[in-house]
Amino acid sequence: MPTLNDILLTAQKRALAADLPYSGALTPQEAYYVFEHAPGAVIVDVRSHAELDFVGIIPSATSIEWLTYPDWEFNHYFMTQLKATVDPEALVMFICRSGHRSDQAAEAAQTAGYASSYNILEGFEGDKDGDGRRGQKNGWKAAQLPWTHK
Repeated sequence: MPTLNDILLTAQKRALAADLPYSGALTPQEAYYVFEHAPGAVIVDVRSHAELDFVGIIPSATSIEWLTYPDWEFNHYFMTQLKATVDPEALVMFICRSGHRSDQAAEAAQTAGYASSYNILEGFEGDKDGDGRRGQKNGWKAAQLPWTHK
């Protein structure tokens, strides 16, 4: 089993290889390991409240919408809410449905001074499978990591 440092180094190498503007990119399994083993690590779930209500939540994750439902408008209070709930010195990992909104959130956090900002690749539900359904192919749920319904 890789160590915490090995996982973070791999995530940082992914970010460098992909020219990402934040600290690193983690698989869901790596993110869960980091969450469990890095003191003060935080998962910020940037999905909408509707997604949390109907799809499921990650226990102990902090929820701050990146886009608001039902209009999918940018949450102009995102950074204010992040700063009010997450220490800028924390290792913070962002997750959304499939990894795209969390990519934007990780970039915004890094720009705002969160020096250890990571994106969780594949997101909570992951990519669509051959039948167009999410939650089976990859992502947090498919990896059978802890989640529940609200």
